[in-house]
Amino acid sequence: MRLSVIVPVYNMAAEGKLEFCLDSLVNQTISDYEIIAVDDASTDNSLDILREYAEKYPDKVRVLAHEVNRRQGGAKNTGLKAAAGEWVGFIDSDDWVTPDYYEKLLKRGEETGADMVGCDYSLVADHTFEVGRVVQNNSAQQTGVLDREKHGLLIMRSGSMVIKIYRRRVIEENHLDFPEGIFYEDNCAGPVWSLYFTRFERVEEPLYYYYQRPSSTVHHVSEEKCRDRMTAAQLMLQQCRERGFMEQYYPEIQYRFTELYYAVTLFSYMLGCPRKRLSFVKELGRGIREAFPDFQENTYYQQYTDGEERQMIALQMRSDARFYYYYGLKVWVRRWKKRLRRDGAQKGGDRHA
Repeated sequence: MRLSVIVPVYNMAAEGKLEFCLDSLVNQTISDYEIIAVDDASTDNSLDILREYAEKYPDKVRVLAHEVNRRQGGAKNTGLKAAAGEWVGFIDSDDWVTPDYYEKLLKRGEETGADMVGCDYSLVADHTFEVGRVVQNNSAQQTGVLDREKHGLLIMRSGSMVIKIYRRRVIEENHLDFPEGIFYEDNCAGPVWSLYFTRFERVEEPLYYYYQRPSSTVHHVSEEKCRDRMTAAQLMLQQCRERGFMEQYYPEIQYRFTELYYAVTLFSYMLGCPRKRLSFVKELGRGIREAFPDFQENTYYQQYTDGEERQMIALQMRSDARFYYYYGLKVWVRRWKKRLRRDGAQKGGDRHA
């Protein structure tokens, strides 16, 4: 078999989201492929929908079901164990792809001898095949034969894993999988997986549609999700150590850990979490100091981290409490000014109505 497409599913029955995803998969222009849909203990009728598709397309759709929720990483692992394709791809069950998505990626991989192939994606808020805002998932500097420099770039910016296909042989030979039971499983798997592939190619077209719904994981910040990102970063670091990558890629791994575990988590928590705690901020600072006490000296940190963020991080390294209250005040003032501008614009519009 040429390709296995793994679809983790959890409570996607509403608004026709799951059907739109599955319709895009069963109507691909290639023929020799399978769709492995893994229901992750949904509490709605997602599993019923999957079984309807398996009955309607018995030569394409296989359905597996979890009795206990294991999050997307667990569903992907279940799909990987069942996959028979030479290539493996993943898709989020509320996203969709163009009819020739897999044909174009497979053709690119087979023509070049690549073992990992990706493309760009389109951000959309409606179920449509009209192209929205196009996002480049990886850069040209990361493609081609993967040498030390390109592997380093992929550690730091591995890109989304659902917008790629992978040769299954590499996954099996190196015992690659996903962490289970947490959000942000790709944050661990993406950098680690990339180190085992030898050639990465891209199709420079937005063939994947990423659905930005208001309830999406990325739009709501909670301490639980922040902790999951921290856990994903810790697992990534642990795997890099156990698999012997630390010496060769130390600066890149240090920067990626700093970004995932600490910097992104810190500022998303302070900006978006409705109930903030100083003790959590202290925990973050303590964790990065223990892992990499010299992280501020990292070349990539100095190059890629925003200047204001570096100032705020330096403040926290001196005093958790001063950072917490000072940055919290900055956020409040910024929102207050934004509200004033919005109210002023609204009043001006009322006067001219």
